[in-house]
Amino acid sequence: MGKIEWAMWANEQALAAGLIYLTGGIVGVAGQFRDWQFAAFGIAAGVFVCVLEYPRSRRAKGTSVERTGQYCFTMCVNAFGPLTRNYYVRAILHAALSVPGGFMLATLLGCVCLGISSLIYLSAAIHGEHWEPILPKAEPTKHVAPSIKQPPQNPPPRPPAEIRRKRTDDPEAASYANPIPVTDEQ
Repeated sequence: MGKIEWAMWANEQALAAGLIYLTGGIVGVAGQFRDWQFAAFGIAAGVFVCVLEYPRSRRAKGTSVERTGQYCFTMCVNAFGPLTRNYYVRAILHAALSVPGGFMLATLLGCVCLGISSLIYLSAAIHGEHWEPILPKAEPTKHVAPSIKQPPQNPPPRPPAEIRRKRTDDPEAASYANPIPVTDEQ
């Protein structure tokens, strides 16, 4: 049984929470609810959380599957260095962003979801996890063995090396000779 990677759970939860928070904020502002300023904050916080959480972290073991188009978001998140890589910082940030959402019904669900993701990030930080970017792998350089400088030019079966050598002084003799005699009989 492997170790649980809490950050993977927190990332999925926080991205969903950001989208819910954003949606609740849009509903609150569009409906001109009382204290709609909290909903406007919910829109800004939801967008920020979505940008922060869209890029997945590289897994400790196994394969890391990146989201479609995550590279530009990865560069944005990676630019802030330890501020965005540390899961203690993310746990505190998500907890702080979720507080204003509790003052309005439209953003309450996003607030609760963001609070849960904050707790999962706290668990990830306690277990020693941190965010690592998934960067594109550089193409490995292929080393050509010294014995194989040029691939074979003719398909197999190839005639022995003595017969295969071409003579360039006589164009008629430079063509390959068939080492196997060909007869009309079958």
